[in-house]
Amino acid sequence: MQITDDMIKYVAELAKLELSDDSKEQAKKDMSDMLDYVNMLNELDTAQVEPMSHCFPVSNVLREDVVTNVNDRENMLLNAPEKSEDSYIVPKTF
Repeated sequence: MQITDDMIKYVAELAKLELSDDSKEQAKKDMSDMLDYVNMLNELDTAQVEPMSHCFPVSNVLREDVVTNVNDRENMLLNAPEKSEDSYIVPKTF
């Protein structure tokens, strides 16, 4: 694939970059080098390679889902602050 000036302009606009003419030429060369490298990787035989999400064998450690909190309202309310008369707001009635 040939990298064109229009492609460089388009990518620069997407990245919100203002590139000088020298920078555009360097970006064109860099993108061409990246595509050449990807094409080289595409030549590798990966038929016997198992797909992976990590380079190390990682597995998530899960615990059994067991309910530990029961509806113990009285003990839960022991953690509530004491009610004072001035902290209670009486709703207005119309």
